[in-house]
Amino acid sequence: MEQLVDLIAHFGLAFVFVNVLLLQAGLPLPAYPTLIITGALAANGGASVPNLIAVAIVAAMIADLGWYLAGRRYGGRVLGTMCRISLSPDSCVRQTESIFARWGARSLMVAKFVPGFAAVATSMAGALRVPIWKFAAFDAIGAAFWSGLAVALGYVFSDAINQVLDVFETLGKVGLWLIAGGFALYVVVKWWQRELIIRQLRMDRIGVDELHELIRAQRVGMVIDVRSPMAQAVTGRVPGAISVDPQQMHVELLTIEPASEVIVYCACSNEYTAAKVAKALIRRGFTRVRPLLGGIDAWIAAGHDVERVMVPDATVASITMEKGTT
Repeated sequence: MEQLVDLIAHFGLAFVFVNVLLLQAGLPLPAYPTLIITGALAANGGASVPNLIAVAIVAAMIADLGWYLAGRRYGGRVLGTMCRISLSPDSCVRQTESIFARWGARSLMVAKFVPGFAAVATSMAGALRVPIWKFAAFDAIGAAFWSGLAVALGYVFSDAINQVLDVFETLGKVGLWLIAGGFALYVVVKWWQRELIIRQLRMDRIGVDELHELIRAQRVGMVIDVRSPMAQAVTGRVPGAISVDPQQMHVELLTIEPASEVIVYCACSNEYTAAKVAKALIRRGFTRVRPLLGGIDAWIAAGHDVERVMVPDATVASITMEKGTT
């Protein structure tokens, strides 16, 4: 902690800029301690509060613009990558999609306060072709709230911050190693839980080319897309597929013949959600159910057409994805 204070004192606003930029770019380098400490230093003659907040806003927006442009250029592939590296494959990016579907670009105002939300929300804004001026406006407001709160806390409680720094100095390296060890243990446990669940859900898969031939031969009873409506709007879906909410399948299942060939797919390359839904269908009496190997990403990568889907949210209701685009 003493080294952090020395770095802030030596490099000043440049250190704040780099720290915030790297955090918002996706690296696990917390910036809130830096912002709080710089706020405390500002109360004792350090850099001015407006300058601190301005630097943090600019750094955050540069990183967020990168995610926005990546989403705009690569669409669902960016979200798919996040899904593959997620430690919680059951939700993937569904929670973020639900929030974004409800609030649209306005969700960017609080995105930085929700762990794991900011990068997905900004790339999703690009994938959905949210106008860049709207993205920049709400993102700037969110960055101002996020950085302003940290700087204000440090400024107002500057005396208490000094006491906290003394405690950290007393703990020394032992305390830092305990924190780092706890975080590493959390990551390992989450990864192992993910692997166990995936192994439990292993079952017969169908390849994208085989599914394509079955569709052409009209030998598929139903293809089920279990992604969120927002995700389907970003990438489109397999032609003829129906959308089913994994949490509420009762109504949609009434239209499917239990003995027919049923294919289920999601976004993650490990088909976690698709396999989970397939297991649930089998328990309900369906006899021929298979997840799609590689999900929608594999279908698109193979060059097969996708069906365009209207975005359900009123904030982006006019946005559609053209057939065959990603």
